[in-house]
Formats: sequence, structure tokens, C-alpha cells
Amino acid sequence: MRPFDYMRATDAGGAVKDCANGGTFIAGGTNLLDLMKLEVMRPDLLIDINRLELNAINDAEGGLRIGALVTNSDLAADMRVRRDWPVLSQALLAGASGQLRNKATTGGNLLQRTRCYYFQDTAMPCNKRNPGSGCHAIGGATRLHAILGGSDACIATHPSDMAVAMTMLDAQVEILGSDGATRTVPLREFYRLPGQTPHIETVLEEGDLITAVVLPPKAAGRQVYRKVRDRASYAFALVSVAARIEVVDGRIAAGSLAFGGIAPRPWHDPAATDLLVGQTPSRDLFAQAADVLTAEATPQDGNAFKVPLLRRTLIATLTDLCRETPQ
Repeated sequence: MRPFDYMRATDAGGAVKDCANGGTFIAGGTNLLDLMKLEVMRPDLLIDINRLELNAINDAEGGLRIGALVTNSDLAADMRVRRDWPVLSQALLAGASGQLRNKATTGGNLLQRTRCYYFQDTAMPCNKRNPGSGCHAIGGATRLHAILGGSDACIATHPSDMAVAMTMLDAQVEILGSDGATRTVPLREFYRLPGQTPHIETVLEEGDLITAVVLPPKAAGRQVYRKVRDRASYAFALVSVAARIEVVDGRIAAGSLAFGGIAPRPWHDPAATDLLVGQTPSRDLFAQAADVLTAEATPQDGNAFKVPLLRRTLIATLTDLCRETPQ
């Protein structure tokens, strides 16, 4: 690990100004410290924000305002989350280990970097780590890589389970800029697709600090998070589905879907949801939604299995959510 300076922030305004001058925020550090040890990330200055008052979960106009420093464990255990946004609690508990969840924060979870093998190996070319150097993943070992939303410059996937659930819930990200102004960005617009600039992963600007995530009021219907992975715990998703479906009088009245493990960002395809609304639940209908979702998939040889796996996972998830609906 290379030498670096360290400072503790005592107020958010000062923290963003220091970060705009070349610093890097650290909270739980569960991803950042690993990448520093690998020399994938080499910050000259770490700004510890753990003393900032960003660790509260508060009611907010029928929804919930989650401070950026709320730990994954505390968020998953919050009774309001478990009751009204259970998909979020399920997604959090599906991620990492108990020890990591006790340390990992809400803001840090949103900003964790990809687990692409080539990104983490500094001996390999990687456009995300070193723009313009190439992408060795394409044509390489791609079991964990994207089948949607990638480009010829990058096919890495976003690793967060929490972000998938929050995308389905249509959460908003509250951001404090270095100019002192606060803005709110829908999570569905927060992440950027790689295109030819995979090193630019979000809409954050220099010095920006995530201060909170805001959930909208509870929506009607049943919610679930389903994650398919290589082992039962401490593994990233091959495919995951966050889903909410409301059935009224035997027809799907409303719903929302988001997917993980398949794209460079939590994947949201409104066309697949729109196909379901107003229809009577059936396996054929769910298969049609899966067709819409996978229509533009561009898998590699090593992850072509994700296309049928995604189809089966979506169909099974929707079937379970509509289980009590007359067919």
C-alpha cells in the first residue's frame, strides 16, 4: 500500500471542499481499502466522514430518508424497512457477510467498484482503471460480466444488491456539492453506462458527497428480492431480480422490476414492466416479459448462460409474487 494522508472531517461543507482539492472520502472502507491494497486505487488523501451526522433513518413525507452513513446491518434491521420496503431488507441481507454489513454504509454501497477480475489486476489492461488501455475481459473470463448495457470498452457489472432494490423502489440520491448546494438525482439516472468512458461511473462531480438516499412512500403490492449466485453466502449475483407486483381483481395493476449481475449498473427496463400491467398473470405473460428484457442481450462465450438464467429467474420471481392470483 502506498503512503497517503488522512484527515477527519468535522462538517460536511468542509469535507466536500477538501475532497474537491484531490481527496477521497472513506466511511466503512470495505471496498476502498481492498482496492488500495491492490493498488487499483491510489488516493493521496483520505477524508474520514464518520463523524458527520449522516447516520439517521428518518420518516420523510410518507417515505424514508436514509443517511449515507447508516450501516447495511442497521438498515436491513429497521422495522420500517422490513415492514414497508421488505425488498430492500432482503437485498441487504443477501449481500456480503454479517461482519461487512456491520461496517459497510449506504453511500459506500452505492459507490462500490466492480468485481471484474481484470479491473482488480493491475497487470491487465482495463479501460475503467486506465482509460484507453483496452478491455481484456472481452474474449476472456466473463462468468461475472454484463450481458446488457456494456460496450466494446467495458463489460464489467455493478456488484451492489442494495442498489438493485433501491432502483426498483425508485429511490432518490441526495448529493452535497463542493459549492455547498444540495441536489437530488433519481437512482435510475445516477449510474452511467460505460460507452467509451467506463472510468466515469456516476453523475457525481469532483468533491460531491452523497448525504442520503430517499425512498418514496410504500407502494401497494408484494415485493421480493431473488439472487442467484455460485454459493449460498458471500458471493456476488450472477443474476438478481428485485420485483414489486400489485394484483387487483385477477389482473396486474402495477409493478416495478430491477435486475443485478447483468449490467454495468442496476438494470431497469420499463418496457418489461409495462407489458405486464393490465394483464392476467400467467407463465406465458412472464415469458413475454423475459423476451423483452433479454431482446438486446449481447453475452460473451463465458456468460451466455446468463440469458436463460435471467429468463428463468424472472419467470420464477413473478410466478411467486402472483402465486395467490387465479390463473
